[in-house]
Amino acid sequence: MNQKSAIVIGAGIVSMSMTRALQAKGWKVTVIERHPKAQGASVRNFGMVWPVGQPQGPAFDRAIRSREIWLEMSEKAGFFAEKTGSLHLAYTDLELQVVEEYVAAMSGIKSAELLNPEQTVKKSPAANPKGLKGALWTEEEVIVDPREAIFKTAKYLESLPNVEFIWNRTVSRIEGNTVYSGQKSWSADRIFVCSGADFETLYPEIFEATPITKCKLQMMRLVKQPDNWRIGPPLCAGLSFIHYKGFQVAPSLEKLKEVYHHQYPDLISWGIHVMVSQNGLGELTIGDSHEYGLDLSPFDREDVNRMILDFLKGFAQFKDWKIDSAWHGIYPKMTNGATEWIQQIDEVVTIVNGMGGNGMTLSFGLGEEVVAGMGE
Repeated sequence: MNQKSAIVIGAGIVSMSMTRALQAKGWKVTVIERHPKAQGASVRNFGMVWPVGQPQGPAFDRAIRSREIWLEMSEKAGFFAEKTGSLHLAYTDLELQVVEEYVAAMSGIKSAELLNPEQTVKKSPAANPKGLKGALWTEEEVIVDPREAIFKTAKYLESLPNVEFIWNRTVSRIEGNTVYSGQKSWSADRIFVCSGADFETLYPEIFEATPITKCKLQMMRLVKQPDNWRIGPPLCAGLSFIHYKGFQVAPSLEKLKEVYHHQYPDLISWGIHVMVSQNGLGELTIGDSHEYGLDLSPFDREDVNRMILDFLKGFAQFKDWKIDSAWHGIYPKMTNGATEWIQQIDEVVTIVNGMGGNGMTLSFGLGEEVVAGMGE
């Protein structure tokens, strides 16, 4: 029996998830990436594997499976991964009420605990105790450094039997079971287009007819903290409650949204919710903003970064606030509320896209689901 073959276009997290799942099922996989290494949103994020942000049901289950794979890949590929859990800090009675409602709704379903201020500060010395009323603690979250993790995952997959990476080649068209990059071409039984925010190169008419857009987010990284000081779990505050679907189980969430729209109109207008994570080197990744559309400026706004920093200083305290780097990422975002976009173009080509800001959290699980759905 001939071995089945696949081409995966792109080398971000969605592509890595498809490559891993296909190879595990015995496929010969060729990955084609336009850059010398991944440069898109997959390396420009917090590195948060974030089940707490997912609603209960298939999305949460997928997040938990992805978490298991991330930990497995960390061991095999040799990159930093820390089982940190997460802290969502509450500084108002209404925020605390949302935490209480969430904990009640999750009772017996998943880890979710209401901490008092003393317990919170014990979990994280970076939590600002001034005005702190409590926090939501969940234990499922994992942190990786995306710049390291994506690179080393690709290197690991490339070392496996029947996996080949072709770097620095842009696929400009697909005809039948063949992809083309200039005069070069490659053929396979199946082709998976995992091109992230690049909607324009392949199947532009299909993208135009799909409820999908782009999201630009501004982020920063602070320098390594002195004396190997660690913040413990990644920290979030009130704005993150209204950002993630996982918190929609809290009846008071709508009231909290109303309060924030009046209290923080500028932050809301730029889609800002503020979080911080720490990598294995001790550096702190902070952000972020969310600006949607197809005409996103290549120029970052200092006032947006300042709003992020100012809000962060309300709930976090660090040893060193010096900024090491700042950047923006652009990812695809479904506008119909879907968690992903899987489209079968024909019997050969499948588009796997539209993960939004959940790529690190959901992709590994999704890759297994897509491959399992193909049958034998």
